[in-house]
Amino acid sequence: MKRKKNSNAKASKSTKASEAKSTKKPRKTSDLSQTHGKVEDGEEKFTPTTLDQIWGDKGDGKYGTLDEAEYISELDEMSLTDMHAHAAEVGIIPIDSRDMLEKRLIREFNKHTNAYRKPAEGVAGNPLSREKEMKNIPDHVWKILKEGR
Repeated sequence: MKRKKNSNAKASKSTKASEAKSTKKPRKTSDLSQTHGKVEDGEEKFTPTTLDQIWGDKGDGKYGTLDEAEYISELDEMSLTDMHAHAAEVGIIPIDSRDMLEKRLIREFNKHTNAYRKPAEGVAGNPLSREKEMKNIPDHVWKILKEGR
């Protein structure tokens, strides 16, 4: 009868090979870069949309802040009864589900902050800057565009 070869010898050779493959150094997160579409000019400039804003109201009276991360951290620190009181104060009907109430409060907070953050003129997406761009379109292009009416 033939004798079987030792299978442990093969296994030890294959583990050494797999260890050699995994010696590649992992990348550090500080070496990686990420891009986004936000403007990073320091302080963002916003156009006032109401008389209160023109007179100096910054919009942080209702919620205490205009920073979403700060507001979410405040909500996390609140108990359910505190959240109910805050919701009633803000004008939202309090519900028993903490998760749903927190989502509603954040949604209303975002609506409030967006009302105070109309981009200043010259920012991409601003209707005033679009009107200036539309005036620069040549007449022959306007004729082509008007054919679809």
